[in-house]
Amino acid sequence: MSRIPITRSGFERLKRDLDHLKRTEVPQNIRDIEEARSHGDISENAEYAAAKERQSFIQGKIQEIENNLASCTIVNPQDLTGDRVVFGTTVTIEDLNTSERITYQLVGPFESDISQNKISISSPIGKALLRKEIGDEVAVTTPRGIREFGIIDISIE
Repeated sequence: MSRIPITRSGFERLKRDLDHLKRTEVPQNIRDIEEARSHGDISENAEYAAAKERQSFIQGKIQEIENNLASCTIVNPQDLTGDRVVFGTTVTIEDLNTSERITYQLVGPFESDISQNKISISSPIGKALLRKEIGDEVAVTTPRGIREFGIIDISIE
């Protein structure tokens, strides 16, 4: 099985999510199942069916997070040089057609979040940027067609 890079903060977030599921969601779900059972016949009990469905979802999510944690390798971005775009670096790119600039941090797939400008190294833009340097240009196939970007800055946060 290949190892998937993750930052320390991303790894800790996954652990917090797992802890929340185990310590909060599972006990609440057990209480919901018990209450639904107390209403009588479970064969036609919508509350019971919903609680059991929720139980299945929670258990699946726990399994998914445990598998993700087991496959991660923590990479400390501070150990990087910042002369090339690699996992953990923050890169500012400019759309060569519109001159729009955007800054992304390249992270692993378990911690990507476009609302925080964190993109996965396995995304199309992430793949195109990997191992490039300031001044390099990349072409990326996006839903809006091929877009060309120039690398303006690379930093380590």
